[in-house]
Amino acid sequence: MNIIDDLMWRGAINQMTDEEGLRQLTQEKAVSLYCGVDPTGDSMHIGHLIPFMILRRFQLVGHRPVIVIGGATGSIGDPSGRTSERVLQTKEQVQHNVEKLTSQMKRLFLTSQEDQEAVRLVNNYDWTKDLSLLDFLRDYGKHFNLNTMLAKDVVASRLEVGISFTEFSYQILQSIDFLQLFRKEDVQVQIGGADQWGNITAGLELIRKVEGAEARAYGLTIPLMLKSDGTKFGKSAGGAVWLDPEKTTPYEFYQFWLNQDDRDVIKYIKYFTFLEKEEIEALEVSVQEEPHKRQAQKRLAEEVTRFVHGEAALQDALKITNALFTGDVQQLNADEIEQGFKNMPTFESEKVEQNLATWLVDLGIEPSRRQSREDIQNGAISINGEKITDLEHIWTPEQSFEGRFVLVRRGKKKYFLVKLK
Repeated sequence: MNIIDDLMWRGAINQMTDEEGLRQLTQEKAVSLYCGVDPTGDSMHIGHLIPFMILRRFQLVGHRPVIVIGGATGSIGDPSGRTSERVLQTKEQVQHNVEKLTSQMKRLFLTSQEDQEAVRLVNNYDWTKDLSLLDFLRDYGKHFNLNTMLAKDVVASRLEVGISFTEFSYQILQSIDFLQLFRKEDVQVQIGGADQWGNITAGLELIRKVEGAEARAYGLTIPLMLKSDGTKFGKSAGGAVWLDPEKTTPYEFYQFWLNQDDRDVIKYIKYFTFLEKEEIEALEVSVQEEPHKRQAQKRLAEEVTRFVHGEAALQDALKITNALFTGDVQQLNADEIEQGFKNMPTFESEKVEQNLATWLVDLGIEPSRRQSREDIQNGAISINGEKITDLEHIWTPEQSFEGRFVLVRRGKKKYFLVKLK
């Protein structure tokens, strides 16, 4: 199956500048193509991942991806998808984010010797930092018609509320990227989200004006991903789902995918996994015939967690998930407790022996000593997975996970995390 047919089957194509030409090009040769990300933060979230997964698919069938970190474009800010002006980051902040995103990209896409030979990672600051204002205006600005720029959706949508010259000129900078990569890296295709259509076509126009109308360059955009309820994909109750394990733990990441709606799960499997078509179709049948087994959600969660965080982190996430489901938390270590229970109600305690009933009240877990004693007597209180029914039980710091955490459960499902000071 041609890569374009595969992407269409996955529902991963929104627009192409020349479908017939792009099909022909991908059948003729190993094509160099690129996608970029601006360092607006110190981590990507799962929404950022979508176009890079498409880039990876091209790589898997023999094409040559180029990943652009936008050290230059990130310094001015892309107006795409924005209703207001961005706050400019300091140069130091941009550089910090560049380093973090570069490291993240290497972990995701440059893991093997084969990857390192096939994938190129570049920073557009390298070819813009020495560009003078006069050269910018003469060599590039001359090729951009103001009326055409104003007609681009990304600009037109901002004219009423206003747009600075800085953000207005963003499409020129991104166009310079495409031209530079076309010339130096033989890049002929740019991939981006649906909101990047105006920036991509501006780059194509610049290439044809500078290199000649016969220059073979193409653009492909990916649909805006919405959930079945019409809301934007990529957010959890706690906000964005980050690829950085310090921001979104592998357990939380796994749970995000595991909890996807039956109506969405196959779409996400097509986008975010590299499973074969036959397996995906079998999972689609399982969603229809045995939705209670949630086989598709489990497969999705395993595949994406493994891709982003690695096998060891996936196994940790599975272990925490099983411990929470069975209540057998004693098998977990302190790091796993921290990861699995970080969003539970959290309290702090000194490492001092106390009567359990009193300790629970002092922490704020129980409202009164009477209620505390009643819950203990009725077997409703567990400490680190062990039920306590002795009213005179003395809690000691040894009853903890590595001297760091105590896990209190009240009833069947109400957990509290106690951090020891």
